Amino acid sequence: MSEDRRVVLVGAGALGSHVLMLGRNWPVRWTIVDFDRVEQKNLASQLHTRMGLGRNKAQALQQLVNGLWGLRVDAVPHKLVEDNAETLLAGADLVLDCVDNAPTRALIARVVRARATPCLHGAVAADGGYARVMWDPVFTPDEAGEGAATCEGGEH
Repeated sequence: MSEDRRVVLVGAGALGSHVLMLGRNWPVRWTIVDFDRVEQKNLASQLHTRMGLGRNKAQALQQLVNGLWGLRVDAVPHKLVEDNAETLLAGADLVLDCVDNAPTRALIARVVRARATPCLHGAVAADGGYARVMWDPVFTPDEAGEGAATCEGGEH
């Protein structure tokens, strides 16, 4: 990857924040998309600090990684939904799906498949007992429910 490449990271929680940390040496332009806010309970499992408490996760992570490693990061403090998915994922050379719900995962899969954009789908169960990473052009997201790699309807 080169500095003119754009990586879109959707989800800046437990998985997404650590993916960004692992990818900090990639010479790329990062875009982080997340609507959620940093809560006290997030500090144990996510790359967020007390300074970010109450702030949007994408913006808090942007400030943190820029200060620590000088990363070029754009923060999008919005939920990825039907109305903005095409725009937010446009121009991505790689999409990293680190969301915690099945509908958003399905939306990402549909948009990247239509654009033939490479995408890595990652998921971790809310209790940390299950993880999965998929790199597959015919990836089909889990349906929401028992055993799905999502924390919908539960604590996260």
